[in-house]
Amino acid sequence: MKAIRMLWAALAALSLSAAAQTEISFYYPVAVGGPITKIVDQMASDFEKDNPGIRVKPVYAGSYQETLVKGITAHKSGQPPTTAVLLSTDMYTLIDEDAIVPFDDFATSPDDRAWMNSFYPAFMANSRTGGKTWGIPFQRSTIVLYWNKELFKEAGLDPNRPPATWKEQVEYAQKLTRRDASGKVTQWGIQIPSSGFPYWLFQALAIQAGTNLMNAAGTQTYYDKPEVIEGLTYWVDLVNKYKVHPEGIVEWGTTPKDFFEKKVAMMWTTTGNLTNVRTNAKFDFGVAMLPAGKQRGSPTGGGNFYIFAKSTPAQRDAALKFIKWVTTPQRAAQWGIDTGYVAVRADAWETPVMKQYVAGFPPAVVARDPMIPAQVQPTTRARGQAFRTAPTTAESSWPMVTCSATRRQSAGERPRLAARIASRTA
Repeated sequence: MKAIRMLWAALAALSLSAAAQTEISFYYPVAVGGPITKIVDQMASDFEKDNPGIRVKPVYAGSYQETLVKGITAHKSGQPPTTAVLLSTDMYTLIDEDAIVPFDDFATSPDDRAWMNSFYPAFMANSRTGGKTWGIPFQRSTIVLYWNKELFKEAGLDPNRPPATWKEQVEYAQKLTRRDASGKVTQWGIQIPSSGFPYWLFQALAIQAGTNLMNAAGTQTYYDKPEVIEGLTYWVDLVNKYKVHPEGIVEWGTTPKDFFEKKVAMMWTTTGNLTNVRTNAKFDFGVAMLPAGKQRGSPTGGGNFYIFAKSTPAQRDAALKFIKWVTTPQRAAQWGIDTGYVAVRADAWETPVMKQYVAGFPPAVVARDPMIPAQVQPTTRARGQAFRTAPTTAESSWPMVTCSATRRQSAGERPRLAARIASRTA
């Protein structure tokens, strides 16, 4: 009888413990190579061990765009995730949908405020608006140049000196592009992806030409500025004038694979692919800041944590605890090491584990260096309308931002930009 009473007491205790446990759901995307889902699952498991009163349910939701659609759909159905990692550029969309709440509403202690101010300012620039913090940087990135040092040697180039300017990039790419006896290209000099995140790569070119694609408030785009035209023209010229870049749409997802297979000698892609490249490139490679036009520059990119508005107060507190746990200096450093994303706070780079990693793999610090000239990734109100792709020639489809945050502005900008680019590429 005593054993039965003890068993009932144990079961009751377990039942109370389960009832007291707060469950939070966590949507996340995968946009780079590597075992991201395993890393996230392990992260959630480790958090639960440290916080037995909270259960984290990670949900892999596809690409960034798929994750956004699923998150908004779930919000409208009344069953959203508690938190999600979505693009920093999705902030205005989420605010306009009343889908998220600012962290300032519940992260109110001095410790909370110090934590929110611990991230790189360049990452916080599109995590805040209207004096409120809507997102917390997590898997953030910039764009960098990767190059195959073996192919540089074969082309008579210094394998330890990447191109520093647009002009040098063209000259290098011309030496690196190879053709067979029939004239067919067997190795391209350079690839800049034009699917997935074409506006992001486009913005890097605009910044290097001396401007940006939009204003800080996200209410106006600058697609007809001469510098924007110059940046896009340079991109198109790599294909049509210099013939060192593949025609048509260059896929975001397969560009690293092309690099691994030596189909291309140089590529522009996210720092988030750093670990992927280190793992899969069977040759010596380099990583550098993007070449300069009038100046060097790269927009920030990647995802932030958001907390959904229909979560309960208990879920918000639990999600805040999880996000703070994930973004401590030590864990931010480890996430950067495991994935290649930029460790999102300066003190993460001072941790012993990061210092040891950088000492053994110096290219890792290049992921951080573009933070100095980095600018905000393009984001506007009505972002879905503001960033699209369209063909610019009959022979090949090419990325071109074709409308603005307002239909009136779009009507004026689109034909001017299209006409100028068409005349350049005809």
